[in-house]
Amino acid sequence: MYLNHKTYYTLNQALKEEFGEKIIKLSIDGGFTCPNRDGTIAKRGCLFCSEKGSGDFTSCADSITEQMEQQISLLSNKWNNAKYIAYFQSFTNTYADVKELKKKYDEALDFPDVVGLAIATRPDCLSEEILDLLESYSKQTFLWIELGLQTIHEKSAVLLRRGYPLSTFDDAIKNLHERNIRTVVHMILNIPYETQQQMRETAIYLSKKTIWGLKIHMLYVSSDSDLGKLYQQNTFPVFSREEYIDSVVDILCRISPNIVIHRLTGDGDKATLLAPHWIRDKRSVLNGIDKKMRSEKLLQGLLEHQLCP
Repeated sequence: MYLNHKTYYTLNQALKEEFGEKIIKLSIDGGFTCPNRDGTIAKRGCLFCSEKGSGDFTSCADSITEQMEQQISLLSNKWNNAKYIAYFQSFTNTYADVKELKKKYDEALDFPDVVGLAIATRPDCLSEEILDLLESYSKQTFLWIELGLQTIHEKSAVLLRRGYPLSTFDDAIKNLHERNIRTVVHMILNIPYETQQQMRETAIYLSKKTIWGLKIHMLYVSSDSDLGKLYQQNTFPVFSREEYIDSVVDILCRISPNIVIHRLTGDGDKATLLAPHWIRDKRSVLNGIDKKMRSEKLLQGLLEHQLCP
């Protein structure tokens, strides 16, 4: 299971198993908004969400095609013979009329050498009609849907202004699984006032679900988010690099080895990042996780379903 000297199941490995070659994600801003911003649920978004709706590294070009062209031009020196996953990242990418969604997804899929779609959305934005549309894409391309759960704990979800209960997430996972659609779930470490035990509980809960992948994020603080205002009032601490590495390793050991690990840290916009500054050195964080896993002879899933250290 663990190739390339990794102690956990990486996305790079999973895509190489599927396609036999290098696959690169191209982040897209599809021009969507979010029910947590347009007044349907609320107007201020999730507590941590930046003005770009978690799409800090999408292109500033107008059309989807232009965005993809720009990104490929930046990557061509490093990978000049790759295939691509079109990743609809910013805001809620199923939050529109089905005809509009189809038009945008089709534009991305029609781009040369695109072999799949990744669509980030909310569990409460998956109507039957949209599920039908997604199912049709799952039959013609490599598709996964990303859901931002962040935590299973209601108190934390309220603090984050997530805007939906855990039962809505459970229903979405069930509905997507019944249609054979891959799901990737986001969880956040270092949510204010959450304990390591509570983070473990979220990880174990997800490990028992029928999910394909997991993204683990550090709660980073942006100046253009409401979380930034809280942080500047000194109301909560953030992990040190070493504390974060310890927390990630603890979580990895409790995740099923069959779940693909898509991400182990976050990428905040350096121009707006307030804390923690160590996330700017992503390679150092990943190397620290690998080093701890190897030195302590740990593997993803080693403590699966165990709540205690």
